[in-house]
Amino acid sequence: MSRAGPPRARRSYREATARRRLAGVLDAGSFEERLGPADRVTSPHLAALDLPVAFDDGVVVGSGRLGGRRVLAASQEGAFLGGGVGEVHGAKLCGILAAALRERPAAVLLLLDTGGVRLQEANAGLVAVSEVMRGVLAARAAGIPVVALIGGGWGCFGGMGIVARCCDTIAMSEEGRLGLSGPDVIEETKGVEELDAADRGLVWRTYGGKHRYLLGEADRLVEDDLDAFRAAAIALASVPRPIGIEALSREHDLLARRLAAHGAATDAAAIWRDLVGATFEELPLLEADEFLRAVGGARLEAR
Repeated sequence: MSRAGPPRARRSYREATARRRLAGVLDAGSFEERLGPADRVTSPHLAALDLPVAFDDGVVVGSGRLGGRRVLAASQEGAFLGGGVGEVHGAKLCGILAAALRERPAAVLLLLDTGGVRLQEANAGLVAVSEVMRGVLAARAAGIPVVALIGGGWGCFGGMGIVARCCDTIAMSEEGRLGLSGPDVIEETKGVEELDAADRGLVWRTYGGKHRYLLGEADRLVEDDLDAFRAAAIALASVPRPIGIEALSREHDLLARRLAAHGAATDAAAIWRDLVGATFEELPLLEADEFLRAVGGARLEAR
């Protein structure tokens, strides 16, 4: 009688570097980096401010295979300046999206781990983020699915949060967070009464993957595991969503229904109670599969 082997050890997506994430999500050994550290293209602005630079400027871009299909991919390195977007960083993201229009890959993967625009390069970063949005929408208009994966330590905030929502689909772990203004920014500008950034439960039930999934803003909820993100990427890369007036109308309808149902809520916990019929405290301890079984179809319809 054959015996089942020991359970597979999880490999944390959150704790992996940008390159390790790509190696874990893409087919083994298939990734080919473009404009890598050997090219030494660094930010001119950081050097002028006497700040340390990175030879990849905090983002890894290139091509590889996903389930045997050729894709282009970009992975942000949150360990360098919080994954902040500057001139070179943004140009690399724009470049890989422009390459998609020429090379026609099966999909583009964006492994996002960023606090938003790099403050030291604010103007250049803001322009870059707007061009990244344009690139995402151009790829989608050409029929190339763009998939966002969010599970890094910085989450996905600022202008890159808008980029994520411009993508066809999003996969998140509970540890991932998605938003526009981060909790620290809100606390600094509006006060701790508005949002206590030190309240980790509040932060994660407001920005975290489970909440974004319940609101229909994330298409897949997965564990903090490289193989889980890989499986989600393979599934979502085959699901392009047409863009146009009808798609925009669906988004507006989703927002209108959310405001009508939950506009008076002062805490995400109230939305969880309304949607799921269970208190927030009962659900965050569940792993992704258990959580999905527990909530069933109790979520706002995704796009």
